[in-house]
Amino acid sequence: MRILDTDDSQAWKGAWLATLMLLALSVSPLATAMDISSPPTGMENTTMWMTVGEQRFAISLEDNPATRELVARVPLNLDMTDLHNNEKYATLEQPLPTQEYSPGTIQTGDLLLYGSDTLVIFYKTFTSSYSYSRLGHIDNSTGLAEALGRKNVRVRFSAD
Repeated sequence: MRILDTDDSQAWKGAWLATLMLLALSVSPLATAMDISSPPTGMENTTMWMTVGEQRFAISLEDNPATRELVARVPLNLDMTDLHNNEKYATLEQPLPTQEYSPGTIQTGDLLLYGSDTLVIFYKTFTSSYSYSRLGHIDNSTGLAEALGRKNVRVRFSAD
């Protein structure tokens, strides 16, 4: 067993003091005002817009690599195909990063990624055993099913 000499104990005291100062600063009102308590997320804008015909829907986005890459591609016009009378999908030209999970219940207004290249908008709530990557959710899905209709439709995704 090694006994700490004076120089070692002083170094540990300094490291401990620095750790305590960082902890105190991260929970202080100054940290809140300066927003230094958490690292930047990389998502400057967490809302994207979806336009179907004349109707416009705000989409609250998740903060993940797939949404950051999707936002970098907008504006994006997609011809979306109806599937099972509950969703519209379109295959993207380039794949997106994935973080798959099984939602169990898919909600009206969910914007999900199936596989790495299929963008899906759900206009009905139902249960599913499939896995998706979460991209976002339409803030107010009132009128979404009517806007998307039962046939194929052109949808525009934009940042504003």
